[in-house]
Amino acid sequence: DSHSVTDQTQGNWNGIVGTIELRSAPVIHRVRAVPDVAAGVVRIEVNEASYQLPLGKDTCRWSEFNPQLYTRTVDYQGTPVEVTFGIRDIRIEGPQFYLNDHPIWLRGTLENCCFPETGYAPMDVAAWQRVFEKCREYGLNHVRFHSWCPPEAAFAAADRVGIYLQPEGPSWPNHGVRLRAGQYVDTYLMDETKRIIDTYGHHPSFVMFALGNEPAGRWVEYCNDWVSEMMAYDSTRVYCGASVGGGWAWDNGSQFHVKGGGRGLNWTSRAPQCADDYLADITFPRHYYDTIPNNTPIIAHEQGQWCAFPDLKEIPQYTGAYKARNFEIFRDLLADAGMAHRAEAFLQASGKLQAMAYKFENERNLRTPGYAGFQLLGLNDYSGQGSALVGVLNVHWREKGYCTADDWRESCSSVVPLARFPKFVYTDTEQLDIPIEVYHAGAAPIDKVQCTYRLSGLGEEIVGRLPLRSLPVGKNISAGFVVQPLASISTPAKATLTVTINAEGGEVARNHWDFWVYPDSCVMPAADDIYIADVLDAQALTVLEQGGKVLLTSAGKVTYGSDIVQHYLPVFWNTSWFKMRPPHTTGAAIDATHPLFAHGFPTDDWSNLNWWELLNKAQVINLSDFPADYQSPIQPIDTWHISRKLGMVVEANVMSGKLLLTTMDITRDLERRVVARQMRSAILRYMQSTDFAPTLTVSPEVIADLYTKQAPRVDMYTNGSPDELKPAIVR
Repeated sequence: DSHSVTDQTQGNWNGIVGTIELRSAPVIHRVRAVPDVAAGVVRIEVNEASYQLPLGKDTCRWSEFNPQLYTRTVDYQGTPVEVTFGIRDIRIEGPQFYLNDHPIWLRGTLENCCFPETGYAPMDVAAWQRVFEKCREYGLNHVRFHSWCPPEAAFAAADRVGIYLQPEGPSWPNHGVRLRAGQYVDTYLMDETKRIIDTYGHHPSFVMFALGNEPAGRWVEYCNDWVSEMMAYDSTRVYCGASVGGGWAWDNGSQFHVKGGGRGLNWTSRAPQCADDYLADITFPRHYYDTIPNNTPIIAHEQGQWCAFPDLKEIPQYTGAYKARNFEIFRDLLADAGMAHRAEAFLQASGKLQAMAYKFENERNLRTPGYAGFQLLGLNDYSGQGSALVGVLNVHWREKGYCTADDWRESCSSVVPLARFPKFVYTDTEQLDIPIEVYHAGAAPIDKVQCTYRLSGLGEEIVGRLPLRSLPVGKNISAGFVVQPLASISTPAKATLTVTINAEGGEVARNHWDFWVYPDSCVMPAADDIYIADVLDAQALTVLEQGGKVLLTSAGKVTYGSDIVQHYLPVFWNTSWFKMRPPHTTGAAIDATHPLFAHGFPTDDWSNLNWWELLNKAQVINLSDFPADYQSPIQPIDTWHISRKLGMVVEANVMSGKLLLTTMDITRDLERRVVARQMRSAILRYMQSTDFAPTLTVSPEVIADLYTKQAPRVDMYTNGSPDELKPAIVR
């Protein structure tokens, strides 16, 4: 089920694609270029023939920083054969890759062969150059081809742009076939991967190679033999047995590993922070049973997979063989739920959360000592497997409107400032004390550096300079500390720390982090004129009947919506492919113009980090029984495969009174939960003001049903579980 032929992404290639010619010339099945800089020569091999040619005195080595190419022509059996190559050497020492004796770290994405205009991969250099230049624009230097090998044009384009490629054997031997199980796939992959080296091995961008993706069977035994065979066959690149998730065994014969485990954010179980790393995950990886720490390079496997809501504006971009019928279904589901006009708000709110999740996961990888890099899944969307909208770019490699290349490069570039925030919510009695470090994966050390910081949102802007004066190549380069008391803050505030690195040529890099400061002492408004309960009880009905105000703090009490699991972080991959595995929501759209927030709770229009305390694992309300035009001011975004109208706050006229219901927990442990305490204060102040004027009128029965009604079960999948959920672990 290689990505080059799977029906998840491809049409019927119908035989041959690309240029078709009939030539009267010798058949060429093997081209190699092996430079020897010390000797000043390059050995070019064409089939069985070998030619030794001079290089010249000013020969430059090929790399991402200087993708210098050379072309030589040799005469093979009377036919001129032109060979383009680059001079480079790749090796591994411990957990570190070296290219031309210079340490490199990989910032990559997957290429999954999604080309909806044609249904097959492009065969021209220009099309691939556009893809790779977009990768470079977004700070990447590496591309992994998931379970397939691209055509010649891709290698040629990567040579020009300076991208390190990891093609793979054209198989995902986990979907009907298994390795070393007496099947022909064993022979096919061994022969075909040698043919790949013979055909494309002269390209300098072809620096690493893997057999394929997440295999089944006696795969460790087979892959170890494959790596040994390939190292003997061609030692000019490095080899990994297979690219695998965290549940797969450790293949101890690989030169490097593409392995899950050291990835993700653990913000479902703890409050957001950016002080930790993945060191434990790569020192003793999952299913690594040696007592000696791992000392080989590990690249994070399929990092990210954070989803955003579909961009329905993408539908007209499908102008070729494929049409966006999946997006048309998602559009119709949204319209059926009375939310067609919310499509752009959902895209922007979920997209900003998605981009933020990628930012912090990227940074966590970059600040991990010894981590060789990451492979994103992905910079652009994957249109198969239920529609995995995991990219800040769409499947056409185009922006969606919520994350620019400049935004992305703050956390993904050759130079990245990093801050270790232990938390993002502070009180005015605390002091900011943030270590700053730098990831520098550039071409050379940078001298005469100025590293400055700026604190905004704390009243008068604060500017300072950090002690960093020069920047060596490496990771975890200490730049100093940002220390600032927060006592000047008297009202809730969103603040931003920006760190900038400048050198003689101008700005080298910048990065920023939002954080929040709340008053340590919050005098809760008196609520004498508000009846507060956790359900719509008899007293609440009496108060409403008499024209009074009722606040229902119903965290954990509502049943209509209890089947929908909300985490702070968004949907992983998509709910269809993973059989409705939680979470089911992709952030929340916040109506920041709603008067509630003017009463002491400043907010963005999406669920930024200050919302974690109120949204993570919090119950949502299913509002499908409410009027079609009603939208909650705090609106969790349901999986696009269902698009139920959800909310966490409802306000309405009920009988003669006014009611506000919330499923946010604004009752428990308010001494410690300062955001929840501030939200409770804002709600009470809002309800006591003239701003509290609900436009919606509903019967008491509509509210009461929320505490008793159960939604029907959602079954959107077959009984067959995706193979990714049930790997056979071979130890």
